[in-house]
Amino acid sequence: MKDKIRIASGQGFWGDWLEAPLMQVSKGPIDYMMMDYLAEVTMSIMQKQKLKNPNLGYAKDLVETCEKILPYLVKNDIKLITNGGGVNPLAARDAVFKVAEKLGIKNLRVGVVLGDDILPRIDDLFARGIELKNMEMGASAEIIRKNLLSANAYFGAFPIVEALRQGAQIVITGRTTDTGLTLAPMIHEFGWSASNWDKLAAGTIAGHINECGAQSTGGNFLGGWEQVPAMHRIGFPIVEAYPNGEFVMTKHEGTGGLVSRATVAEQCLYEIGDPREYITPDCVADFTSIHLEEEKKKNRVRVYGITGKNATPFYKVSMSYADGYVSFGSLTYAWPDALKKAQASDKVLRNRMKDLGLTFDEIRTEFVGYNACFGPLAEKIIPNEVTMRVGVRGHDYASVERFGKEIAPLILTGPPTVTGFASGRPKPSEVAAYWPALIPKTEVTPEVVVEER
Repeated sequence: MKDKIRIASGQGFWGDWLEAPLMQVSKGPIDYMMMDYLAEVTMSIMQKQKLKNPNLGYAKDLVETCEKILPYLVKNDIKLITNGGGVNPLAARDAVFKVAEKLGIKNLRVGVVLGDDILPRIDDLFARGIELKNMEMGASAEIIRKNLLSANAYFGAFPIVEALRQGAQIVITGRTTDTGLTLAPMIHEFGWSASNWDKLAAGTIAGHINECGAQSTGGNFLGGWEQVPAMHRIGFPIVEAYPNGEFVMTKHEGTGGLVSRATVAEQCLYEIGDPREYITPDCVADFTSIHLEEEKKKNRVRVYGITGKNATPFYKVSMSYADGYVSFGSLTYAWPDALKKAQASDKVLRNRMKDLGLTFDEIRTEFVGYNACFGPLAEKIIPNEVTMRVGVRGHDYASVERFGKEIAPLILTGPPTVTGFASGRPKPSEVAAYWPALIPKTEVTPEVVVEER
């Protein structure tokens, strides 16, 4: 058993900084790198891509990144773990193998975790009384069955552990929890059992801090962003993990950014509900047990004292479904009376749509530069310029489409000093709504496939 391992974060979401993975594998020693690509809406986007082309449905950035980092992975024996397989992990694996072939790399072992996609089994699940009730509303998913786009169970760390046990140097999964990507190497290397709840909770919280990329090293840092050095070359986080469950958050020396008690604490608060019960497929972690301590050496924060308890008998299921259409349009108004003119234009637009008999579930207007972030709490100011951004959502495609034809006329038939209309008429796009549910773990079985080429 190793006395410590270093697990780097390479991506915090699909679309994150493309230079980060290369920096992580080239600027210093690491043993593992995790790359998190998935969010709830991402799965529906990938499903649409797969329906159009059966060879797609994964994060294409993953393949481009592998072309840069594969030589480093092989040379330095770094293992890569990612959920960038989306709804098509096998296609992602094959694309990575093609990159390896192009680079002349042989005997690469890639593991794939399958089984999270339950969409093909929906009818059978409903027939057996598994209703996949909405976790917030309590309604059965039966009411959205015909409009379902995707349905994926959140797996945890243990299928990845199995792939690592079989010698995979790269592990590509579908809908795996963000935290599981970091927890898995700890379980594998330190031999933690599936019932050692405190250690699993510690690894889960390490994964939570690691999962959002530079958000724990000074990016998006509200507590003192002006003090973050060299943000243009910000270093992504690294978990330096130990067998006893303690770990140190750090980054490569010579990179920008900041690892401090404040940056780590701020990330600990990100996207959690009840801090005493952070529920994952692997355990329930208690965020109130976290202790943070800055070490004497700069950019090192020790995390310890974490406790947890047993996992629940359920997997969370992330489902998406088609729920009408949406369209957005904007115009910018300049001084004088920029806000007053933008508000008048919004009134003109709404009256015209009412006269046309257009129907929407929702119409929302933001005045960017005045109240787009704070809404009715916005401070009363006199801005030099304001962008009126209007969005409509509804199930009547014709109404949403006609909305897009009512923006440009405002230029010459509404208040003056308008600009900012150069991208053409807004067009409707399909709304992918989110449906969270639970499914008994006994109903879903992960499948691990490891192949060498």
